[in-house]
Amino acid sequence: MLKNTGRHLAGALLACVAMFSAAAQAACPASPEPIQFTPEQARAALLLAHDHGFLWRIQKDGRSSYLYGTIHVAKKDWMFPGPVLIRSFQASDMVALELDMLDPEIQRRLVEGLASVHGATLPEPLVKRMRAQAAALCLPYEALAKLIPELQIATLTLLAGRQDGLEPGYAIDIMLAGMGHGAKKAVVSLETPELQLQTLQMTDAQETIAYVQESLDELQSDRARLFLNRLTQVWSSGDYDQLSHFFDWCDCMKTPVEQDLMKRLVDDRNPALARQVDTLHHSGKRVFAAVGSLHMVGPKGLPALMEGLGYQVERIDFQSP
Repeated sequence: MLKNTGRHLAGALLACVAMFSAAAQAACPASPEPIQFTPEQARAALLLAHDHGFLWRIQKDGRSSYLYGTIHVAKKDWMFPGPVLIRSFQASDMVALELDMLDPEIQRRLVEGLASVHGATLPEPLVKRMRAQAAALCLPYEALAKLIPELQIATLTLLAGRQDGLEPGYAIDIMLAGMGHGAKKAVVSLETPELQLQTLQMTDAQETIAYVQESLDELQSDRARLFLNRLTQVWSSGDYDQLSHFFDWCDCMKTPVEQDLMKRLVDDRNPALARQVDTLHHSGKRVFAAVGSLHMVGPKGLPALMEGLGYQVERIDFQSP
């Protein structure tokens, strides 16, 4: 019933899961911890960085703000923003993220939320499969088992790309948060930890069990890794044509349950995200808003919603001279 949902759920909720998975990672010869940069190394990397992802300029009331489509698992060479993103970032007064993972209050609420939420109990055969998959990904299952099943499987799905150099710790979201704080800009969260946790959970235990089972099938068949590679490559190359046709190739809208899940994870969140960006812009700030790239797709995506709120919207093509 939930065929392929695991990999696409991770794609839609990478921002939420990335913090949990990064916190649970263990040292592994096949998958080292994300690189720690000295200030000198960071400056050198910025000079060599290329732009990745998707960027829009939105204009209203004589001010320009920006929408930036991110991805929350990446290769280390993609960590730093390129020259176009840097200029857009510098031209902004405020950085707005789904969640500012460097905010101690957000971290506290995430920890409290994880401790208070109660997940479904998985059958023992599924627990054994989950444990085996965690071991294959160099992840101690004891850390993973503290999460609700939906987060457990989403974390495993994110880490399926480890052998290809993909890590949550390399994602640009944390880099943007760090740059915002370092530049003394206001850094705000567009959503709450409680909302993201609530959105992630399935509606009942049977749905959770089906989700975990079929997501494990995706992982063990390697289809999850192949999907993650395609999605991250689309992001890295800034291929908006591929992104805009995501639902044609994602194989993720086959059943009413899948359609409802994707609607809840993406479309239902977009109006509130758009209103938040509009409120910040209306306050007189120039906003650099960075959220997952799937929130930018189609007539219900953020660029279309901002246009509906009276903004002039222009996509900036990194490949153009």
